Amino acid sequence: MLRRLALSTALLAALAPALVSTAPASALGPGVERGPGEVCFWTQPGQHGTGWCYKPPGYADLPESHHDKTASFRSDVNKNLYAIDWTRDTCYSRLIRAYEFSDNWSWGSRIDGISDKTEGCQAA
Repeated sequence: MLRRLALSTALLAALAPALVSTAPASALGPGVERGPGEVCFWTQPGQHGTGWCYKPPGYADLPESHHDKTASFRSDVNKNLYAIDWTRDTCYSRLIRAYEFSDNWSWGSRIDGISDKTEGCQAA
């Protein structure tokens, strides 16, 4: 009985990471895992390439790998977020609706940051 319990516990421990992951790490890139309440961005269409995720609240700059080079995204956030494009004189915000996604996102060529507010930017 104890041997069976130990075997079951070891099996569960080995499978647990696979059971809680919502996307394979390879889909996001090394060391990046997508979780509930996050919006993730990829450098290639179809949610491929290098991935990076943001979890609200607040503002975050996208990493250099994604800055003006984002090709797809998926939001698992239950609220609207805003993609931010900073220009020399002003900024623009693009609404990302709750649970929205795009496998070929043209606005990703403009994205500099992501926020749960418009950051005072004009709607694009």
